[in-house]
Amino acid sequence: MSATPVVVLVSGSGTLLQALIDASADPAYGVQIVAVGADRDGIEGLARASRAGIPTFVEKVRDYPSREDWDVALAAQFDTYAPDFIVTAGFMKIMGPAAMGSRTFVNTHPALLPSFPGAHGVRDALAYGVKVTGTTCHLVDGGVDSGPIIDQRAVPVAVEDDEESLHERIKVQERSLLVEVVGRMAREGWSVDGRRVTLGS
Repeated sequence: MSATPVVVLVSGSGTLLQALIDASADPAYGVQIVAVGADRDGIEGLARASRAGIPTFVEKVRDYPSREDWDVALAAQFDTYAPDFIVTAGFMKIMGPAAMGSRTFVNTHPALLPSFPGAHGVRDALAYGVKVTGTTCHLVDGGVDSGPIIDQRAVPVAVEDDEESLHERIKVQERSLLVEVVGRMAREGWSVDGRRVTLGS
């Protein structure tokens, strides 16, 4: 069975990307990362891709007259690499209709959606006083962390936790969950019925 082509988008250090790169080194995983894209240059995520011999591209919003033009440029990059699906691994931009198209995007979030969406999921969960939080792997639908949920993992909140310590424990589960979900999507396929996502046949 040939490996499934996947594009990964990053905006920062690329620890989620590295987990996918490491998993992809095993042919049995079934994934080939055909390109890594970013919305800024000079970041460790792109360096990780380069060290692994993966092609990279950078599309900065400020390089285009409008957000719509940036969106079209991003879509053109996707067309170039023709991935089966795209992973937004810490990619901090919301894409528009041209980039989304009919493509499938997979994202992770450091909270148990639909609770605590947005950029401060860990902080918000801690401030609310929850006893259990976690990480969610979901499809992207153009909203903010609002797409159908693929899978989730729970992480207990310790009494002594601050945002940093809790986030570090969530990240461990987030990386593992993303690797599992991406691999299963590549090897087994997926289907969507309303908000219900099923991996495999």
